Amino acid sequence: MVLTVVFQPLIVPSIVIVLLFYVIPESTSVPKEARWSLLLLIMVTTLLIPMLSVIGMRMTTLIPSMHMITKRERIVPFSMVSLFYLITSCFFYFKLNVDSLLVYTLIVITACVMALTIISLFWRISAHMTGLAGLLAIIIVLGLKFTTISLLYPLIASVLLCGTVSSARLYLDAHKPSEVLGGFVLGFAVCFISLYYFLF
Repeated sequence: MVLTVVFQPLIVPSIVIVLLFYVIPESTSVPKEARWSLLLLIMVTTLLIPMLSVIGMRMTTLIPSMHMITKRERIVPFSMVSLFYLITSCFFYFKLNVDSLLVYTLIVITACVMALTIISLFWRISAHMTGLAGLLAIIIVLGLKFTTISLLYPLIASVLLCGTVSSARLYLDAHKPSEVLGGFVLGFAVCFISLYYFLF
């Protein structure tokens, strides 16, 4: 349970931006003095506000459980998270003068969340695996593009996270194996194909 709470899907955009700003600093043209404030903005809009909104939905009984066991329970929270991510991506694209890789990465993550929301109308795939597989795909593509920086440790960490979190979801009986695999395929395919196309 600790693994699934700590490594929830909402944390993925923040991890990706930390990678771009501090692990592969050559990937971005964002000035060093502006990175912390942009990271904080992304953490607030893609992690804190959506998380508090879902907690608020639970407290007002709009959703019966934080586990969102049925497909129907996912519709409102997932749609709301998609909206927050879309607003964040549009804000960065239209209002902020930051580099294209950062903006495009936010757009790709938003597309992944929106695809997950649409698929959740029909099939309850794992949001955890969608997020972590997307992170894995992004690390692989960045490693292929920026060869001067070794991303071996982030790659190993993301592979281990995918394995341990998927095992935890199965152990908790939160998903069937096909739902975990479906989430992995969605996150990896969307992020790998989109980012590879953009960078190469």
